[in-house]
Amino acid sequence: MINGLINIYKEEGFTSHDVVAKLRGILGQKKIGHTGTLDPGAKGVLPVCLGKATKLCDMIGNWDKTYRATLLLGRETDTEDIFGQVVRREEVSLSETGITGIISSFVGIYDQVPPMYSAKKVGGKKLYELARKGMEIERKPCRLMISDIRILAVRLPYVEFEVTCSKGTYIRSLCRDIGRKAGCGGCMASLIRTRVSDFSLEDAITLSHVETLMKEGVLDSVIRPIDSLFPFYPSVYIKGEGRSLLMNGNPLALRYVDRETGPDPASAIPDGMPERYRVYDQEGHFIGLYTGDEERGILSPDKLFFDL
Repeated sequence: MINGLINIYKEEGFTSHDVVAKLRGILGQKKIGHTGTLDPGAKGVLPVCLGKATKLCDMIGNWDKTYRATLLLGRETDTEDIFGQVVRREEVSLSETGITGIISSFVGIYDQVPPMYSAKKVGGKKLYELARKGMEIERKPCRLMISDIRILAVRLPYVEFEVTCSKGTYIRSLCRDIGRKAGCGGCMASLIRTRVSDFSLEDAITLSHVETLMKEGVLDSVIRPIDSLFPFYPSVYIKGEGRSLLMNGNPLALRYVDRETGPDPASAIPDGMPERYRVYDQEGHFIGLYTGDEERGILSPDKLFFDL
């Protein structure tokens, strides 16, 4: 079984689940999971977890993301992108300065109502299932953070921009809200996810490339080890006498620590994450993430990545 992470370039027309299904066929293993849904019409970075790394799917999905989007002003659709049915058309009378000011005003805390055509669940039902039946229900806004928006090009009625945002942000709905604030409506014309944490567009590879590397026997060259995702945590190596506790997933007294190295100085701990340690056995095999408890003098297992 392959354990680690691979940075897939999701092409237009595939769902995120399609990518996982195709990878299962290419790699010949079932234990595969993606880290955040991209709409079929969108493309770009989709980190995929393989084997033991599937324990990281939720964690990576919580990290911030960057997108490059194109907004079409003067049109609203039921899906909030250009693929849906048009529900509103308006003339676009804004100036370039006016629209850039409106877009920039969304930086910061942002309460967003999710789209009906989404996988978000309300009352146990996915919204898109209700939308396909012609139903529209009230959705509570979700509090999000837009860290940055950078205008790339303005060719009215189109505006291209780059946005960095928190988990759960729908860029389609951001385009909708920008259009409504502009008074003319708007929808998303295109979307590329360019970054998820430190997975970048430049390093992403297509499914066909994965298949080629697999056939050539060099897939390891693009598989990221699990521990490479956590350079911002200090690493701890456990002495031989603590091995039985380590292999049984028990808490570890600090007296079993053989040596400790600091985090990569170029890396920053993502906001909201508690202090953790990367724990290795004496031979340097990565065991998992542990949380430190200085008062009790122990390291407690948080996420383990070896076979118990």
